[in-house]
Amino acid sequence: MEKPIIIFGAKGIAHPALEIFNSHEVVVYGFLDDDATLHQKEINNISILGKLEDDGFLKLIGQKCDAFVAVDDPKYRETLVKLLNTRRKVQPVNAIHRLSYISTDAGIGHGNFINAKVTIGAGAEIGNHCILHTNATIEHQAKLEDFVQVGAGAVINSNVTIEKGAFIGSGVTIVAGVTIGKNARVGAGSVVIADVASKQTVFGNPAQAIEK
Repeated sequence: MEKPIIIFGAKGIAHPALEIFNSHEVVVYGFLDDDATLHQKEINNISILGKLEDDGFLKLIGQKCDAFVAVDDPKYRETLVKLLNTRRKVQPVNAIHRLSYISTDAGIGHGNFINAKVTIGAGAEIGNHCILHTNATIEHQAKLEDFVQVGAGAVINSNVTIEKGAFIGSGVTIVAGVTIGKNARVGAGSVVIADVASKQTVFGNPAQAIEK
């Protein structure tokens, strides 16, 4: 029997993560969130218990509960992961929707959110703490490093590399063999036909750099 889950964060992907755990008949103990106006409220009858770094709840992680980090912002997500790694010596669990397809030859790390109808092809590598929204396609041999977010309906073609912390908007197409650099951002609906540098923001068809 799997341990109950405490979900870190009560906004964004928190609600669909709850749905995923419920579908796997995994008990969600509650949510933690720093927004005090949410405390003692409920999401589908599951309470928002208190703050994210509340020692009373943190001490349950690893012994009696597992954790899932449901925070969209990659920097804050990374902060919470480090908190769990250092203070509780645990890695967050994956939330993987029953209606996703993951090749038996794909590799997947820890703490990932993989929503309905996501397809992950043979030989693809998904790092840790990535967020893959509904109907995203990760083709064979593609590689996503840690803390990558891929929007709904995006298509990441074969042999694409997406480096740590990059954001890929909804409906994006990235052609085969392209590299998206660390912390880069690709705007929704873009078609990316060339490499994108680290921290660069691109948009359009074909995608072009946006000057800051």
